[in-house]
Amino acid sequence: MFESLMKRWKVTQKDLFVILLVFAITGFSTAYISKAVTGWVGLTDSTHWIWKLLLRLAVLIFGYQAILLMVAFLLGQFSFFWQYEKKLLTRLRLLKKKPPLVREQKIKEVI
Repeated sequence: MFESLMKRWKVTQKDLFVILLVFAITGFSTAYISKAVTGWVGLTDSTHWIWKLLLRLAVLIFGYQAILLMVAFLLGQFSFFWQYEKKLLTRLRLLKKKPPLVREQKIKEVI
């Protein structure tokens, strides 16, 4: 299983360990922070569950991305995770794909 991840991501065994560590630390931190944020905002047991759910989802979805990059930076894997984030944002259409090279555009114009 780990060998296939190493081939897919083109990383060494040490890098794979650090990458998995980044995912683990980020997941734990985001869950902890989302719980703290709901308490800080003042949501209690009497608050309707939908408000708590929406706030926690917002923190989990958006906070996870920021925390992921911060933890990756601290552990020396920022470039790997920045590529991961760019791919995710492109798929969500929040980031545009890179335009084709100028040479390719000129070829298309000639044809």
